[in-house]
Amino acid sequence: MCFHCMVSWCVCCSGTTELAMPTGRTWSGVLILAWLLTGVSTQALVPRDMVIVVLSQGDSYHSSLAQELRNDIQEQALQASQVIPIVHLTHEDFPHPGAWTVFPILSRLYALHGANSSWIIFCESHTRFNLNQMLELFNNFSANEEMFIGHALHDREATIIHHFAFSDDPERFKYPHFASGFAMSQALLKKIALQMNHGNRPDVDFSIDPSHELALYIWDSGKGPALTHSSRLCLRNQPQCASYVLEVQPCADPVAKESMYFGVKTCSKYHQDRIPIVKNTWAKYAVHIGFFSEEEDKSIPTIDLGIPNTEHGHCGKTMAILRYVATFAPTAPDIKWVVIADDDTILSVARLQQLLSCFDSSKTVAIGERYGYNVQQAPQGYNYITGGGGMVFSIAAVHRIATSAYCQCPSNSTPDDMFLGICLARLGIPITHSPLFHQARPLDYAPEYLDLQLPVSFHKHWMIDPIKVYSKWFSEVDQAMEAEGRSQEHIEL
Repeated sequence: MCFHCMVSWCVCCSGTTELAMPTGRTWSGVLILAWLLTGVSTQALVPRDMVIVVLSQGDSYHSSLAQELRNDIQEQALQASQVIPIVHLTHEDFPHPGAWTVFPILSRLYALHGANSSWIIFCESHTRFNLNQMLELFNNFSANEEMFIGHALHDREATIIHHFAFSDDPERFKYPHFASGFAMSQALLKKIALQMNHGNRPDVDFSIDPSHELALYIWDSGKGPALTHSSRLCLRNQPQCASYVLEVQPCADPVAKESMYFGVKTCSKYHQDRIPIVKNTWAKYAVHIGFFSEEEDKSIPTIDLGIPNTEHGHCGKTMAILRYVATFAPTAPDIKWVVIADDDTILSVARLQQLLSCFDSSKTVAIGERYGYNVQQAPQGYNYITGGGGMVFSIAAVHRIATSAYCQCPSNSTPDDMFLGICLARLGIPITHSPLFHQARPLDYAPEYLDLQLPVSFHKHWMIDPIKVYSKWFSEVDQAMEAEGRSQEHIEL
């Protein structure tokens, strides 16, 4: 770089730069001036220059993973005789319903650390770091520049979960894989915090994919930085990785199939096309299952709870199913979990058995894919489990919901998943998010994102073959669990 306009000791000619020592100057003075002009520190990064923010959850399973991550980071720093970096767990330090979207905590992070840290690094409970590799990675960048760094994902086609953004060229927009970790430089954090403090906040009501939404806000139609991809923020642990993602593993033996009750919402319109697909795929492995419709059909058979069908919402039907299960549960003590699914939900019973081994059915538990309403802007917002991917409740939670005056639907057509979110918030029952549940089809997600997972569910039969989706993602694991002899006689309740 040539600074001929600024200093007398830089001579540029024929595309080359030569430095001549000016009279009365020393090389230390030259280095200081170069540092001032470039904004790049010659001092090596140390752990205390980084603040790590774990987008954690308060349930015992995820909070224990987050605590293990913090302990591991601290141990690595101690072994290197370094000052331990600050590690925030959001469920402890930033108890805001929208902390998982990142937006509500940025101003607070800047107030706490904007003047004394170089990098804010975000991650999830399943993330793990190699601290030395992390320092080496971020030494290659300047915290004085607006930098947004992560493992880049991109859509292969326009998708509903991203509101069909960049439909002309979906692959051109990059967004970070949260679980691999992503970072904001001090300069970028300052810019965003000041913007938000002056009222320039995301103009959205619904939070669906925080990774994509955050990247869009930072990019700001090209006025802000695009995501810088780093392959050292890894999907899986390999040499030279600064971070990687732990594989999700069962916490104990899979829960018994007879401990789960599946309530499938349907209507007469779909008795002949959707229900046969359900019965010929995942429902073969369910012990307790009921198909709930506004019309009795003995060939399935369906259960009519007296709730008329509605084109949208289905709050009345969903709440009626939960009350129905709560009523007969005392006569079926084996049932510990209730799964509410749509008739176009595609799922794996075996994967649910494995996932639920990490949770206690005697506690009030609600699990699924989390969406948020108005949580980016106000603490009065609320989270909810999006229904298409399946909603899982412990029997303890079902009893609370079924008997609460807070959970009476305003109308049969009220959106059931959103109203359940309000109901759970009023009851003080936290929603546990699992990225293994999916509101959309496999092709609506970046392949690298799904490649890390052992998915529990997908949703929609639209423009796909649901049998092929089930065969690719779930058939093998369901068959393997069946072969292990854990199946019971199929019972319709």
